[in-house]
Amino acid sequence: MFTKAPVIEFIPTEDYKPEPNEYSMPVYKTTVRAGTLSTTGHSTNFIISIETPTKKKPEYWILKGAAFACALND
Repeated sequence: MFTKAPVIEFIPTEDYKPEPNEYSMPVYKTTVRAGTLSTTGHSTNFIISIETPTKKKPEYWILKGAAFACALND
């Protein structure tokens, strides 16, 4: 199950502190979240986390496994 995400503008900010009610949504290269563990401790499939405003608590989205994917599986 998926939907297209809107265009996202990245604005570099020094000493950025996310709002506590924003969900830090992971961005993956593909929908397969598994990858080799890199030296940073993240999967090689992981790209970045995006602070996403939401009306629900972040825990809701964590339990749903919500994430951005740059490419869908065939």
